[in-house]
Amino acid sequence: MASVGAKSEIRKARLWMPERVMFTPAALDQPWGQQILERVQALGLPIDELKQNRLTGLRGETERDTYATAKRTLAVVNAPAGQLKLSPIPPSADWQFHIAEGCPAHCQYCYLAGSLQGPPVIRVYANLPQILGNLAAYDRSGSQTSYEVSCYTDPLGIEHLTGSLAEAIRYFGTRKDGYLRWVSKFDNVESLLDLPHGGHTRCRSSVNAASISDRLEGGTASVAARLHGLRRLGLEGGYPIGVVIAPIMPIPDWQEQYTQLLDDMSETLDFDCDLTVELITHRFTPGSKDVLLSWYPNTKLDLDESSRVVKRNKFGGLKYVYDAKTMRELRQFFEREIARRFPRAKILYWT
Repeated sequence: MASVGAKSEIRKARLWMPERVMFTPAALDQPWGQQILERVQALGLPIDELKQNRLTGLRGETERDTYATAKRTLAVVNAPAGQLKLSPIPPSADWQFHIAEGCPAHCQYCYLAGSLQGPPVIRVYANLPQILGNLAAYDRSGSQTSYEVSCYTDPLGIEHLTGSLAEAIRYFGTRKDGYLRWVSKFDNVESLLDLPHGGHTRCRSSVNAASISDRLEGGTASVAARLHGLRRLGLEGGYPIGVVIAPIMPIPDWQEQYTQLLDDMSETLDFDCDLTVELITHRFTPGSKDVLLSWYPNTKLDLDESSRVVKRNKFGGLKYVYDAKTMRELRQFFEREIARRFPRAKILYWT
């Protein structure tokens, strides 16, 4: 664990290289699927061209085995037709769409736990032109419409294998009213710096206190490396940028640790930029807890329901969140300290 006040070192993430790359026949029929195939072949990765449009052989004897196998596997498939009907995703954006599902990182609080069906294999979509071409129908004419592409994946973590994030950025650079949003815990931004984005893509980095990141966010770039990548996107690439502080946790010495994070942000993002901040506290559901404990049976993540309060949604589902006093103290701290360091930044939401 990092000591209180210790600045996170710049540790670049190793590019994720799957041990198996599966292509369905339908994906290989797509021109974008062929583009991904060429990228994978150039990297010398093992390729399995399936005879059917169904993924098999991903389950192990235990859930932990299944998780390990899936996390080493890239599957190139077509997005199902149902994904072309977009869903709203407040407060992050007006709409969400997907260029992939699954993530190569190993975050022990993973937001995807319990959200995706089947083994957590990383699926990327070969019918990308169809996915992008479908978006214009959701624009609100005459006003900005935002689209989140990071709900079910970390698009930068697989960009070297797909090129799909760059293609989405290029596409939104041609749009009048559509704006793209993505967030990552990785730092390999080089391929995105010279794209014609037209200011229509906001690049965001997900960050946390160093002790939380070092302990719970396996396979990712260090917080310092993420912030350095974000600096390059804003300063060299000219993108609007953002920081997502998540999941915020009232760990011991949390004020000192988050003060160090905010100081690091201030030092790295010390240039005139279009900056937003999103603040998300840690929460979990009974289902996500079960999945996370099957994936990470020795986790040190606090999943004790007795220290939380229950929050229900309009559909009757429940999640465990921090009590009102803790939430108030956390929120007041972040809003005060962010305003002091970044007076021109906009805090989009607290949740």
